[in-house]
Amino acid sequence: METKNVLLIGATGFVGSEILNELVSRGHRVTAVVRNVEKLPHLDGVEAVSADVADEDTLTALAQGKDAIISAYNPGWGNPAMAELTLQNYNHILEETRRSGVERLLIVGGAGTLFCAPGLRVVDSGAIPDDIMDAVRSLGNFYLNTLTTVDDIDWVFFSPAGQFDADGPRTGKFRLGKDDLIVDANGESHISVKDYAVAMVDELERPQHHRERFTIGY
Repeated sequence: METKNVLLIGATGFVGSEILNELVSRGHRVTAVVRNVEKLPHLDGVEAVSADVADEDTLTALAQGKDAIISAYNPGWGNPAMAELTLQNYNHILEETRRSGVERLLIVGGAGTLFCAPGLRVVDSGAIPDDIMDAVRSLGNFYLNTLTTVDDIDWVFFSPAGQFDADGPRTGKFRLGKDDLIVDANGESHISVKDYAVAMVDELERPQHHRERFTIGY
């Protein structure tokens, strides 16, 4: 498999750190954009850079010449401005992708806009706790209202299952879908963060989705 040169935003986060590990394990080169480089372990093939995702000039320069941008950006679930920052900074990421000339943008999406029944999205089902509802809606609105109108970038919005298994194993065995929540035989929707990372890097290496959302589950 051809080695990719990737800009990874949010490389020390819950999802971003596993994507970083998966990229490194497959021999890809990574420029890791983080808030605090001290939180990033030393890894071969990884250049750590402390930068603000809202700094378009810096991020554009970092992205130039890369094969893809993977964004695991998240302002933090405890951040009271999470909803506003999610919307603002994903618009910055779109502009940085355009200005840099990078053709491929892979986004760690949310599950909120997946359909859990005909015509019913997860975000409207009552399944999401009130304390994170605004943030979930913000990312969902970015996908529905902004990202789906973008036709000059080869983007994907990769929605996880309903629940992330933080300590679940890397099995490499999962199902992929498009807009419907994937549930198992017990009616549960879940995926380990390690297997989510496997599927994200699979998509980087062998693109199957273009300007669309896809999802994952067991």
